[in-house]
Amino acid sequence: MSEHIAFIGGGNMASAMISGLHKQGFPVSQIDVIEPFEEAQARLKSHFGIEARPMADTALCRATIVIWAVKPQSFQEAAQQAGNHTTGALHISVAAGIRSDSIALWLDNQRIIRTMPNTPALIGKGMTGLFARPAVSDSDRQHAERIVSGMGRFLWFEDEGQLDAVTAISGSGPAYMFYFMEAMTTAGAEMGLSREQAYQLAVGTFIGAGELALSSHEPPEILRQRVTSKGGTTHAAIVSMEESHIKELFAKALHAAQRRAVEMGNEFGKN
Repeated sequence: MSEHIAFIGGGNMASAMISGLHKQGFPVSQIDVIEPFEEAQARLKSHFGIEARPMADTALCRATIVIWAVKPQSFQEAAQQAGNHTTGALHISVAAGIRSDSIALWLDNQRIIRTMPNTPALIGKGMTGLFARPAVSDSDRQHAERIVSGMGRFLWFEDEGQLDAVTAISGSGPAYMFYFMEAMTTAGAEMGLSREQAYQLAVGTFIGAGELALSSHEPPEILRQRVTSKGGTTHAAIVSMEESHIKELFAKALHAAQRRAVEMGNEFGKN
């Protein structure tokens, strides 16, 4: 890959992408990072040998791919500072909620790919949703796939609006898993286990269940039924959750996350 990549923002997600590229053999000499915070600069220097710069400058003109790893509320300001130096580049955004129409307007560029990764990308086990505007070529898509594949699995979507659902399900999803792990750890401690024992059981169970689902061609309902013998312990737990309408409440929470993603696009994507 002969491309030159510039990251606008050098935080955790940028580091995950850089790590994935590095593992694939992409030279760090072909990576620029704009990062104003000294702590993040020091981390990039220590982990990858990258000398991040605090502000956008003319050196960005050599970038053929620009990855926007900034907070949604900072995107427009960052685009105003860096956009003039990156007019010929492919632009890839990891900012939640910011729609490609806004990005295209701010950058005066139609070659925009939006992505929605999640935090397991930090260990190469992430899930990323992608959307490309019509001006994005097949070659551009391949470059994006190589970049995100270093963070884990990925999935393309043809309707940009679907990325709000991606944000709700997988983008925010790790927090839901951790939330259930918290509950399982607390319940285990109440049952007489140490919190460490309960936590290890919870984490191991989530990992195993996820791997089983990934390797199986059966839907989750069937996988659940295979573990649930009528009158048994699992059945008692499922009945309790059904009586408490846990599934409906969880779905309601996901819809709340999706609505917030839409709101963020409206709030921070104003032109």
